[in-house]
Amino acid sequence: MSVKYLEDLNPGDVFTSASRTVTEADVVGFAGLSGDFNPIHTDVEFCKTTPYGQRVVYGLLGLSMLTGLLDRTGLFSGTAIAMLGIRDWEFTAPVFIGDTISFRLTITSVRRTSKCDRGVVGRFFELVNQRGEIVQQGHIDILIRARTTVTSA
Repeated sequence: MSVKYLEDLNPGDVFTSASRTVTEADVVGFAGLSGDFNPIHTDVEFCKTTPYGQRVVYGLLGLSMLTGLLDRTGLFSGTAIAMLGIRDWEFTAPVFIGDTISFRLTITSVRRTSKCDRGVVGRFFELVNQRGEIVQQGHIDILIRARTTVTSA
């Protein structure tokens, strides 16, 4: 996909990502990085006694993988100025080791800021598994560059 500037985006635009399979190495690496060794993520035998019967991938690892998949699209490569926040994020279904995830991104709003060389883009993400089930969803808005500068008269 090509890099998007503020003027290239409209509410209702939809983008999708490539997919990626979550591996055991991803979970082990995230445990080491975060220091979170909760048995629901790391202990096979313990997880056999849980409702899922298997390890559940960290919710924040799924979110982190979403941002990696977003970078791979190239949509905001060089135009992103800042992530403005994550809001109304929901973990709607578990992700398991071996699941293959991708995302759908819908542009919800586009507005130029008072600094005319940039704008705020509202984005709604749905992280989906290989069965098309939404496993996470929510808003991650971004400040991006505009291609043109508009001045007030």
